Amino acid sequence: MKLTEKEAALEAILFTMGEAVETKRLAEVIGETPEKTRELLEKLRAGWEKEHRGVNLISLEDSWQMCTRSEFYDYLIRIAKAPKKYTLTDTLLETLSIIAYKQPVTRLDVEKIRGVNCDHAINRLVEYDLVEELGRLDAPGRPLLFGTTEQFLRSFGVGSLEELPELSAVQVEEFKEQAEQEAVLQLQT
Repeated sequence: MKLTEKEAALEAILFTMGEAVETKRLAEVIGETPEKTRELLEKLRAGWEKEHRGVNLISLEDSWQMCTRSEFYDYLIRIAKAPKKYTLTDTLLETLSIIAYKQPVTRLDVEKIRGVNCDHAINRLVEYDLVEELGRLDAPGRPLLFGTTEQFLRSFGVGSLEELPELSAVQVEEFKEQAEQEAVLQLQT
């Protein structure tokens, strides 16, 4: 099915909007009459139907919406219920271990230990539900305090923070050296 520019524009608009759009508005945007716009939309719908695409167009009181075909709902349910996978980079692991061992800890404290800005790492760990805000420190500026979550414990297979392995002096020195090397690399870029 070869699309005209106006058909492609309608497809793009309906995909992006994600909700029903009035024929009149669509017509204004593509510079056509409502009647011609309906014809173009019907042509799109027929083409998708013929090709048995995963989406279709529905008309709702002279508005149009792009929808998933009902026979593909099972696939959507499978993907929506699939557990979210995330990757913990060395930077994230280092930041997470500092928070786990020093909690409650402020972002500034983590940055002092790592020697680099930790905004992205902490935000990503919060997004992954491994770290959460615990409150605010009673100090000037009232900085946020961070600590680990129950999800952190589940993910790392420990029942409590007391079960975390103790760090040896050698490991602490290695962490410091790695943080210093990373700080030098970031200063060079």
